[in-house]
Amino acid sequence: MTTRGPFAAGDLVQLTDPKGRMHQILLQPGGTFHTHRGSLRHDDLIGAPEGSVITATSGTAYVALRPLLADYTLAMKRGATIVYPKDAAQIVAYADVFPGARVIEAGAGSGALSCWLLRALGSAGQLVSFEARADFAEIARANVSRFYGGPPPHWQLRVGELSAAAAGEPASFDRVILDMLAPWECVPDAALTLIPGGLICCYVATTTQLSRVVEELRAHGGFVEPAAWETLVRGWHVDGLAVRPDHRMIGHTGFLVTARRLADGVTAPPRRRRPAKGAHPEAAGLGITEGQEATE
Repeated sequence: MTTRGPFAAGDLVQLTDPKGRMHQILLQPGGTFHTHRGSLRHDDLIGAPEGSVITATSGTAYVALRPLLADYTLAMKRGATIVYPKDAAQIVAYADVFPGARVIEAGAGSGALSCWLLRALGSAGQLVSFEARADFAEIARANVSRFYGGPPPHWQLRVGELSAAAAGEPASFDRVILDMLAPWECVPDAALTLIPGGLICCYVATTTQLSRVVEELRAHGGFVEPAAWETLVRGWHVDGLAVRPDHRMIGHTGFLVTARRLADGVTAPPRRRRPAKGAHPEAAGLGITEGQEATE
């Protein structure tokens, strides 16, 4: 898919009607786009500059633009639930996915996060995506290939579970991204594949998953103290003097957890934190008070 210049055959085009409804089409010579508001010919778009307005046979005008990656991922065919753009942006930023990075992704799902990671690490990087379900892997392959105009050469998609052996050479990856039901099960393998100073990022949906993966990272001993958070996005309606929050917002979609890999044989100093009373009942069973646990 071309990214600038006039529309060409094979380009993805997003058509937006006066009510803001969006439709994505793949331009083909001789093709026709049909809606309940009439039809329009692909040939009228091929060769036209991006940002053109095209009118359907019903008289409805559509603005034609190439879809942003955020638009594409929200509209793509889904097998597993997608990673929403707000979370993908947080992963790219806070997992510090840089050009040339070597990244493992476990839980490719529908391929939404794969698209973001591939763009961030660039052609000099490498993304190895694992997906346990073959049907989801095929959906991911199709979605990524459709956006990039074919399978990117710096992407490997493997059907199966993540393991250090399957990933390849030990301690050779900069980042490991886990988007799965039980990411804590993959923490030991992720630790083996990460270089010292590398980063693990887990995307989970529930508080019980959040608690378990954080405690597993702490118990492993090979990571710095994890950080955990969520992101909420609230749009605003702006029309003259009518300025107010939108009635709808993108609320909770998932939690993110990140932690840095320690060098082999290194033990991090204990983090001084004061847990809530009763947060660690096992400590009370050993005769350790909350204050002692926080200061020792």
